[in-house]
Amino acid sequence: MLTHQHGFARRAGEASCMIRRWPTSLFLFAALLLLAAFVTPVAAVIVAMPPAQALAAFAHNGADALRVSLVASAGATLAATLLGVPGGYALSRLPAKLRAAAVFLLALPLAFPPVASGLMLIYALGINSPVGGWLAMHGVTVADSLLGVAIAEFFVSGSFVAIAATAAFGALDPMYADAARTLGASEWRIFARVALPAAAGSIGAGIAFAWLRAIGEYGATSIVAFHPTSLPVALYVALSASGVREALALCYGFVLLAAVVLAAAWILRRGVVQ
Repeated sequence: MLTHQHGFARRAGEASCMIRRWPTSLFLFAALLLLAAFVTPVAAVIVAMPPAQALAAFAHNGADALRVSLVASAGATLAATLLGVPGGYALSRLPAKLRAAAVFLLALPLAFPPVASGLMLIYALGINSPVGGWLAMHGVTVADSLLGVAIAEFFVSGSFVAIAATAAFGALDPMYADAARTLGASEWRIFARVALPAAAGSIGAGIAFAWLRAIGEYGATSIVAFHPTSLPVALYVALSASGVREALALCYGFVLLAAVVLAAAWILRRGVVQ
């Protein structure tokens, strides 16, 4: 009787292990399929042209556009950070319904088609608009300027920082802030010394994604400021005027930029979290 029970228990255990392995295999297959779907196009670009040839062509055709994109995207990301981090802290302290409404409004530009975003900016800041006309009277032009590139990139990417900051600050345990208040800490000190260090990892990831979205923006930038030529616009021009080979070199540049930024964000987040 005991032998029979032992054999039944062993078979039941084996069946249970097989059942557990099926979902594990399914999840692994889904992960591999997902990675293949995103990595395969990138790998196809990398193997399509020798690296030395791609880098030489990029230096010849994309250096000026790269400088424009780096300066504009850095300005857009800096503005998004200076506004989004304290703004996200303020939003995280609002009642849930008001916070949800604010995040909804912040997320709207992320859902707009890029060309539609460009048209909105032109109507808001073009020389025929009240704001754009006032700026033009004071010597500031948005259309076809480096400022216009930065504004277009900020509009389509800046929300990433604010949304990430709102979520990160909202997830913190309020016990630490309350304890700091009982010790006489000011709200600014609580923000700088308690909340910001604890949320820095998630905010850093939001900043990195905002920068990647900004430097890769084409649609809104092409409407607001086709000149000076940013890297995405240069890619479109190269594809239209010179063909695929010239455009591949600029794709190489995008791959390298994205890899460097994501690696830096990963290292920063790892260091902050640890």
